[in-house]
Parts: sequence; structure tokens; C-alpha cells
Amino acid sequence: MRERGAHPEGGAPFVEADPADPNKVTGFDVEIAELIARGLKRTPRFLFVPYGSIDQAIERGTAEIGLSGMEDTPARRRSMATTIPYYAFSEVLAVRDADAGTLRGLGDFRGRRVGTLGGTIAYEILLQGEQRYGLQAVSYDDDVHPYSDLLLGRVDGVLLDNVLAERRRKNMPGFTVQPAAVAQSHYVGVLAARNAPLRDVVDEILRGAMRDGSLERIFRKWGVWNADQPALYASLIARKSVPAVSIAGSAAQIGVATISRREATLRYIPPLVKAAGVTLILSCLAMAIAVALGVVIASGRVYGTGLVRLALTGYVELMRGTPVLLQLFVIYYGLASVVKLPAFVAALAGLALNYSAYESEIYRSALEAVPAGQLEAARTLGLTERQVLRLVRGPQAFRIALAPMTNDFVALLKDSSLVSVLTVVELTKQTQIFATNLGSWVIPGTLCAGMYLVMSLPLGALARRLEERWKAPTA
Repeated sequence: MRERGAHPEGGAPFVEADPADPNKVTGFDVEIAELIARGLKRTPRFLFVPYGSIDQAIERGTAEIGLSGMEDTPARRRSMATTIPYYAFSEVLAVRDADAGTLRGLGDFRGRRVGTLGGTIAYEILLQGEQRYGLQAVSYDDDVHPYSDLLLGRVDGVLLDNVLAERRRKNMPGFTVQPAAVAQSHYVGVLAARNAPLRDVVDEILRGAMRDGSLERIFRKWGVWNADQPALYASLIARKSVPAVSIAGSAAQIGVATISRREATLRYIPPLVKAAGVTLILSCLAMAIAVALGVVIASGRVYGTGLVRLALTGYVELMRGTPVLLQLFVIYYGLASVVKLPAFVAALAGLALNYSAYESEIYRSALEAVPAGQLEAARTLGLTERQVLRLVRGPQAFRIALAPMTNDFVALLKDSSLVSVLTVVELTKQTQIFATNLGSWVIPGTLCAGMYLVMSLPLGALARRLEERWKAPTA
């Protein structure tokens, strides 16, 4: 029985791997899922779904209920069948201990960087804070690295749920959680809109658990029960409506669910264009570096000594044999104790180093594809090896390598989406944020695909033109 979808990585205390058995999961959302399953007389089965994709997985029928600290937002209320809230949380600021007396609220962060999980209520608040307070919002793909980067000094504050903030504070000393709440919201279960009848049954199960204390016992077990919950439960048991989000001292709306699709699209086009610019600049710079390194590596493997060839071959196999995502993590997070690279620089280095290995193989094979007879003829004419490479071998190799080089650049353009794990908001990441806040992937996905085509099609046309201009003459 497909019962629930959630994301166990970095999902504590909602969902996490059981320390006693890594094949099992534990957490208060796991226990709530089991409580719901008992009320439905079903057996729950856990499905691993990335946090940012839970809504889409539920909508397409991969799972029936999504539970993993899913926030109660206007977008979800409009596009999904959300359950009644089962836990009230606060968005709170965390700062380094040394800054606790000066950085108390968002208004104190002018010119400073504040991190959070992308596509969340907190991220929308920070986006509003960019205009209102002059701070810089930094988006992460998980809720662990914002706090580690806070301690490393890469960000000056973190805005996230009080549940996450207190959990990290206990395990990562060195930062203070400010007591004043920036906003209040709730955790809900999400079901597909077509499953509204099942949602109604789940609502009654949750209300029953509020009445008999079952939910309270679960939250007390996990150390997250507080004074906010009784008031929430009293309102829900009395069948009173509660707002999705309340922002302290502001009447601003979160997300774009309360406006028309056209207005939402117009609002997000400028950020998408900006993110596309980041993608294009990053890809062009990374490809330029990769080409330069690839030429050096290929030349070393063709003309170098045995030791040089061995070392360069080892580098190529290492970069081709390990995932680029892992390489990005190592460069940005793994080397942070040695060198703290800015996110964009780390992303540039990761992509360039990875693609230089692939480029070098293209150039090496192209160099070796030039007929040996032509090389011998050039040497017979008295040309040095450098002149042979520059005047005979190099130009022919470039002609051979042009098509696969173009293909690699298009691939790099798309692989640049991986750098969002380093807090670089490129086109795909901005699209995901737009889709999450809109509650639909149709418009954001179409815009994103169109922008990628606008960037990649001219490159293909240029490559074909160059191939036609430089192709070898026929007899």
C-alpha cells in the first residue's frame, strides 16, 4: 500500500534513518503516518522522495500522502488536498553567538547574507526582505548546510523552522536562535486534489488524535511539544479555520498563489532571466577553462613523458569516474576547512575540472586521428614538432573535435543545474522555486525549457556553420 512520501536525508526529526537499523526510518512524521495508517486500517510503506519533489510525486500518484515537515502554504491549499495542520511552528533566526546582540531581526541584516531551504516560506520571506531590508537571500537544497555555513562565516544568519533550528543548535554549538518569531505556520499532510475524500477521512483521524492526546505524546517523545500546540488543536477541534501563514508585523502574502497565473508569471520572469544569465555566464566560463585545461592535458598525454602521461591519465579517470555532484560537494564543503571558496567560484571550478577531463579525451583522440603520413611529411619538410602541432596537426584535430566540443558545451549548460547544491541560484533552481510557490510546473517548466533552448540553439547553429566552413575539402 502506498501510504506516504518523504525525504529522509537531512530530514530529522521529521524523517531520518534509524540509528539501530539504517534500512528503517524514524521520526515524528513517521509515527504520524503510522497513526493515520491505523485509522485507515492500512499498512504504511515509506517511499524515498526528494523534499522539493514531494508535491509532484503525490500529484502523479507515486504516493498517496506526503509527510515530511510539509509547510502549510497558500499554494498548497489551492493546488493540493492538504490536511488540517497537525503542528504549529515558527520561523526563527539563527546567528553566530558573537552576533546575537546585534543581529536580532531581519532589519539588522542589510548587506548581509541569510540562508534557508529553497522553495519554503522562509525563502519567500527572505526574498521580500531583499527589497525591504537590503539583505541577500541564499538558497540551500537541505537544512543542514545552512547552519554549517553559518559557523564557517559564509552566511550571517539562517531563517528556518524552530524545530530545525533547535535540533541543529544541540548538535552544532556556536550559534544562537533568536527568540522572536519572524512568522508562524504549520505542518500538514499533502494529498492530490483528486483525493479530497481521503483527505477528509485523514482530517478526522488527526482530530481524534488531538482529542485523545496521541499527537501530543508523539511530539513530547521527540522533544518538540510546546505551548503553541494546544491553541491550534482547540481551534481545529472546534472546526475553526486557521490562516496558512502569519508574518510578524506584516500583511504581505507568501508566494504567488493568491494572484493570477499571468501576474505570477510576470513577477517571476525577471528572476528567471537573471538566473538564466547566471547559467550562461557560469557555463561559458567553465567551458573556456575546461577547453584550455583539456588542450594541456591532451598535449601532455600525446607528447609527455611516461610519468606525465600516467599522472594525467589518473586525473582523467578520477574526474570521469566520480559524479560531478560529489566533486562539487568536495570542493565547496569538503575543502572548507582549508580554503573557503565563494559558491560561484567553487561551482566554476567543479564544472571546469570535471569537463576538462572529457575535453582532453576529445582532443587526444582528435590529435591521434590525424594521419601519420601527414605528420611525417611535415617533419620531412623540416618543421619542428611545435610547428607540426601548430600548423598541421592542431588545425586538423580542431576540425575533428568541433562537433563533440559543441555537444559537451550543451551538456555543460544543462549540468550547470547541479550547482544549486552550492547555493548558486541558476535557471533550474529558480524554476523549481517558482513552481513550488505557484503550485504547478506547467508554466515554470515551459519558460525554463524555452530559455534553455534560446541559449543552446544558437550555439548549435554556430557550430554547424563552423563545421561547414572548416570541413576538409573533397577530392
